[in-house]
Amino acid sequence: MRHRYSFTARAAARAAACAGLLGAPCAQALEIDGRIDPQEWSQARRITDFRHTQPLSREPSRLPTEAWLMATERGLAVAFRNVQPAGVPRMRQHIQRDGDGTVDRVNLYVDFDGDGRTGYNFTVTLANGITDATVTSENQFNNDWDGDWRHATSEDEQGWSAEMLIPWHIAPMRQGQDGARTLGIQLDRVIASSGERVSWPAVHYTEARYLSAFERIQVPAYKQSLLAITPYVVGIGDAVGHGSEVDGGLDLFWKPSGRFQLSATLNPDFGQVESDELTVNFSATETFFSDKRPFFTENQGFFDVPFGSYSNNSRLIYTRRVGGPADDGSGSGDVTAAVKLNGSAGGFNYGVFAANEGDQAGRDFYAARITRDFARFGLGAMATRVERPFLDRTANVYEFDQRWAPNAQWSLRGTVVASDVQQAGRSFRDSGAQLRIDYDMGGGWRQQLYGLHLGGELMLNDFGYLERNNFNYLRYDLGKRVSDLPPDSAYAGQDWHFAVSRRYSDDGVRIADAIAVNRRSDMRDGGRQFVEAALWSGGHDDLLTRGNGVVRMPAKGFLSYERLRPQRGGSPWSLYTEAYYKADGLGDLDQGRATLYLEPNYHVNDRMSLFAGVEYSHDPAWLLWRGDNRIADFRADILSLNGGLEWFIDDKQELRVRLETIGVDARKRRVYRVDGAGRPLPVAEEVPDFSLRNLAFQVRYRYELAPLSYLYIAYVRGGEMFEEGDRRRDVGSEFGDAFSLRDSEQLLVKLSYRFEI
Repeated sequence: MRHRYSFTARAAARAAACAGLLGAPCAQALEIDGRIDPQEWSQARRITDFRHTQPLSREPSRLPTEAWLMATERGLAVAFRNVQPAGVPRMRQHIQRDGDGTVDRVNLYVDFDGDGRTGYNFTVTLANGITDATVTSENQFNNDWDGDWRHATSEDEQGWSAEMLIPWHIAPMRQGQDGARTLGIQLDRVIASSGERVSWPAVHYTEARYLSAFERIQVPAYKQSLLAITPYVVGIGDAVGHGSEVDGGLDLFWKPSGRFQLSATLNPDFGQVESDELTVNFSATETFFSDKRPFFTENQGFFDVPFGSYSNNSRLIYTRRVGGPADDGSGSGDVTAAVKLNGSAGGFNYGVFAANEGDQAGRDFYAARITRDFARFGLGAMATRVERPFLDRTANVYEFDQRWAPNAQWSLRGTVVASDVQQAGRSFRDSGAQLRIDYDMGGGWRQQLYGLHLGGELMLNDFGYLERNNFNYLRYDLGKRVSDLPPDSAYAGQDWHFAVSRRYSDDGVRIADAIAVNRRSDMRDGGRQFVEAALWSGGHDDLLTRGNGVVRMPAKGFLSYERLRPQRGGSPWSLYTEAYYKADGLGDLDQGRATLYLEPNYHVNDRMSLFAGVEYSHDPAWLLWRGDNRIADFRADILSLNGGLEWFIDDKQELRVRLETIGVDARKRRVYRVDGAGRPLPVAEEVPDFSLRNLAFQVRYRYELAPLSYLYIAYVRGGEMFEEGDRRRDVGSEFGDAFSLRDSEQLLVKLSYRFEI
């Protein structure tokens, strides 16, 4: 499908004011049709110095790649010309928006303020599919956000071309100086059949200083306003409850100038057509889910302050809290309205967030953030507040962060957090801090030191997501990239990491020391591979009993392997494989969970594919909490299926079928009570076996009426069954019976349309 976007020139006075900048005030009208017209791009900057970043050799690209970059009144325009002769297969499989696939594609990365704090990624595939994402903390990507921008592709015998136009209203940005603004830019191209990535400038997205290494360019400080209103209406017919419901709401987006953006929502869309993946979680840590609600993803990158974990999930604002499980246990909270604004003034960036739940057990959420950036130094601060009247609870959190990059080798990022919670006349106050130091030694070698402190009464989960508190963590990581592999090697490049770490609670309880080595590999067949081995020392588990004592734990071993084998030689098949071993019970290292996951994909053609992911786990000693200071281990088998179909009928229509089922059979082996010294002592107490089965099935049709405007028709069925007792069944029976579950069965029709004024 071609998208067309036309513009005309401004007055000659504006052209003179912007002389010498990367702008095109007098350019011929530009059409985003995927065909690069030399006259249309005559005033653009031409870029040819694309170099290999996957593998990270920084050698010139073996396949010629050219790009044109131009600032226009309507937005930032980019064109790619990719030479790809007949001997290099073209991977043009259609994928869902923000989907993952082994496809030929080009990327534009933009830091609109040029300060290395927040970036935006715009991807166009050979089949004209798109992905867009935000980039924070130098190299943390989040593709929940969807923007409105123009794109088109075309191909011929010599290769293929792509054009993009990113409007200036797509993101908040500071006011320019003297009629100009500084952008951070990176461009890259991925040749899917070989897994090669070529970039300008030659920096890879996994590097510690990724955003900061973008090319800085000056463009005219164009201004663009937008008012967009997206009302929606949804109708649901319930075949189980024998009822129906009609609901509606709207999202509003207003950008009157380049320095200010406002988003608001009334009765926000809760993404009824986007379902969470099924999980089995009996641990003390809650499951993290991403958020696809449009209002909560718009301009959220400014509020994304990662804190509290080496993983990417822990953060100070977790938008799934808004409208999450209600405080009275009656279901999900009912969000009445929410507002979010972002802007800049006097060299500062600022943002404000507020949301209200209107039901009896409703909560109020507030957040305010401000940042200030200098050439190599940046500061930020945020305060959040959650009022929970039903629990007589008020939670305040205060945060301060800094980042310092004194030169191209060193990078330091630190965060300090304090919480103040008042509940039923009681007060809880505590603090936490983290520091990450990265050093690039050159020659592919790099080091990272990460330290984390979380106080025992630090409470962030009223609004944020913190995996745990009462925790101290120190990790040293040494990395080495290998790019000079021989041509006959199956590997194009490898990234090795060697790490040692220490974990202990704020009470002084040693949790574990660990050592790990892993290797990420880019394969010459266009796929990828990951291998890791880790060993934890003996220590303690202070979460297992939910506050009823710590448990002494033996040493643990971990092994994991992942491999993606893409389509090759005209074959319609691709295969993803994952296997891991995790020894985490009370027994020896040979008593751990073994898991195998296989996901073959059959590509009927470029528009239709079928997939079926099957996972089987066997755990001879699955350790679970059974109340009070009692724990038990179970002989457990888990069997799950994640399969479906994706059919892109045409450029506007998509049909998706998805089926997820889980069967669990767990039989008790031994029961323990944990004594005051943390020793698990066997006891003659009865703990029942249990079984679990889950089902989620969806058939969804989507028609794109206009950008960010859709008609959905979805059939959804699901259910869950948890049973205890000696039923003498196996995991296959539990898995098979999951298909008959029918706790809910609904037909949903949803219409949303974006009006731009």
